[in-house]
Amino acid sequence: MKIKGILTFILLIIVALSLSSCSRKPKIKHPNTITVGFLADAKRLIPMLASDSASAEISGLIFNGLTKYDKDLRIVGDLAKSWDISKDGRQIIFHLRKGVKWQDGVEFTADDVLFTYKTVIDPKVATPYSSNYGPVDKVEAIDKYTVKVTYKEPFAPALESWGMGIIPKHLLDGKDINTDEFNRRPIGTGPYKLKEWITGQRIVLDAYDDYFEGRPNIDSYIARIIPDEATMFLELKTFGIDYMGLTPNQYRIQTDNSFFKKYFQKFRYPAFGYTYLGYNLLDPMFADKRVRQAISYAIDKKAIIQGVLLGLGTPCTGPFPPESWAYNKNVKDYEYSPDKAKALLREAGWHMGKSGLLEKDGRPFSFTVITNQGNEERLRAVQIIQQNLRDIGIEMRIRQLEWQTMLHDFIDKKRFEAVILGWALSRDPDLYDLFHSSKTKEGEFNFVSYKNPVVDRLLLEGRSTFDMEKRKAIYHKIHAILAEDQPYTFLYVPDAIPILHKRFKGVEKAPIGIWYDFIHWYVPKNEIDWYK
Repeated sequence: MKIKGILTFILLIIVALSLSSCSRKPKIKHPNTITVGFLADAKRLIPMLASDSASAEISGLIFNGLTKYDKDLRIVGDLAKSWDISKDGRQIIFHLRKGVKWQDGVEFTADDVLFTYKTVIDPKVATPYSSNYGPVDKVEAIDKYTVKVTYKEPFAPALESWGMGIIPKHLLDGKDINTDEFNRRPIGTGPYKLKEWITGQRIVLDAYDDYFEGRPNIDSYIARIIPDEATMFLELKTFGIDYMGLTPNQYRIQTDNSFFKKYFQKFRYPAFGYTYLGYNLLDPMFADKRVRQAISYAIDKKAIIQGVLLGLGTPCTGPFPPESWAYNKNVKDYEYSPDKAKALLREAGWHMGKSGLLEKDGRPFSFTVITNQGNEERLRAVQIIQQNLRDIGIEMRIRQLEWQTMLHDFIDKKRFEAVILGWALSRDPDLYDLFHSSKTKEGEFNFVSYKNPVVDRLLLEGRSTFDMEKRKAIYHKIHAILAEDQPYTFLYVPDAIPILHKRFKGVEKAPIGIWYDFIHWYVPKNEIDWYK
């Protein structure tokens, strides 16, 4: 009886401690630090080389451009306080802010702008953004704080193009920026400066005390690299991270409880981008557009949106999301029709073989699609596509790769047959870098090697007129042609569904999202106010 009584007493203590720990508020060790979950590590932080999303996110906190977008998608000044545009649209005079300091204390001047321009147009620099400056005739420093940009012809995305981060001449002049250590140890003018970067683990940024807009309220920004969404979600639940983009299941089901409602705030807004199945058009298998159209007819997009996104998205008909002013609402989507898919494939010379797969010239229709590890949404989408294609006699294998490996060893070098990826788009509808036939070199964005002379011409026309109605008509044509050519199967436009710890205040959702005003977010000193 004594042993039984002792065991009962111990059990009561354990239960009491358990209940006590459950009711106790979670302890945040560093409340004025924000920790963000990243699926992949950054690669290079020099702005013109930061072509992947992780690098761009970090680079954007360290560097500033001359311009930026405000919360309502209007272009406003950043390092440039104002500008004047000539009547013919061929000249912009930027008036730079005075007293802006690089994070090593040296003053920012017009020389840095000229150096950045000369670097981005240098053919030895492996940047995908050089075409944004191709229409520039010359850039001149009028004085220490004034830059004049002259264009060969009117260039509609001009102001947006100068949103690319400016780099310091005094630290990079004469160096090879493709390989320079500055990519790992950058010095910018932005609100945060690099403190630590442990490859594959974390990137730590500290607030820059002398930032020209005022020191950010949040002391530190930590990017934790967690290449798996389920693991990242566990870190969120245990307060190992403060922010992540949720999966649809996490948004709809796993965060719909009292715990998350008490400690976190969720957001939902249309993502300005889309997910697609891209084809290597250098592969003879995908050279015939009827084959690409057939695959698009064979894919049940509605099943993907309902089964994978849980309704948190819309079908994609082309290169512009419905929120874009360039979106052509008259372009019809490829409805799910296995019969149309089979008919097109027969026209293209594919017939059912003894193996149960389509064959042409003795070759079975079999290919591999690559996608990045850790992205469960894309994996589940491609699994549905795999079954859809199997139903019409096409074998599609799935290969998951680490993000940087996939990007640089396979996509950049065109060592792929098909790929599942997504584009986060610029607000200006200029698609030159994505679909012009000249942008197919290693590291550039037309890695599917799409080539259409009509589209090439329209892309040039679209970026050379300021007339909104003329531009709209041009991009409507581009939308229709790309829907016909199907260099991608345009799959869906997902909703952005991020989650953030409730202690961060001053966060407001706007047409551009929530991060536009991050430097003014704050954490109340009184913990009682965190969860109000």
